[in-house]
Amino acid sequence: MEIKEFLDLWVDKWFALRTSYQLEKKKIENSKSEITIESLSVDHPEVLKLCEHYQIDPSSTLGGLKTSWDNSVDWGKPKQSGSTVVVWIPDRDHPLTGKLLQKGKSQSFLGRYSLGNDQALTLIVEEADTYFEERVWFATPNLRLRNSLIKGANGFSQTAFYSEIRRVAPKN
Repeated sequence: MEIKEFLDLWVDKWFALRTSYQLEKKKIENSKSEITIESLSVDHPEVLKLCEHYQIDPSSTLGGLKTSWDNSVDWGKPKQSGSTVVVWIPDRDHPLTGKLLQKGKSQSFLGRYSLGNDQALTLIVEEADTYFEERVWFATPNLRLRNSLIKGANGFSQTAFYSEIRRVAPKN
């Protein structure tokens, strides 16, 4: 599978369940989210702005994905909502790998990705003393699975597992 095909599978509305473990605090959190993922063309203003920030030619990218979420935590914490944009820049010599540019609420990050022979996508972002790794794969076209690790200066601090179900409209 090509990286563009893999990313196209992401676009839609999803219902997500997450379990995260804060290792140092020995704390488990569960949450559920409504997630919407949109495809952004190479000339979309958010893609252009992120490329300009990193001095990347937008025509060298695959465009971007904008992920928006509305999160509900199980034990009465305030709802969380937000969005992030990721721009994908394939390596010309190795098209299943490349760089990613990510813009969240207040920060931008530069990372890398790799689509493995097992059809799982690994994303890695390293900033200062923080390492973030996420692995994404599809069990079926309508069931996406993810796991993530966050490592700080003191070692691994959090891990999470997500199961995400595509919102499919009923057929009449």
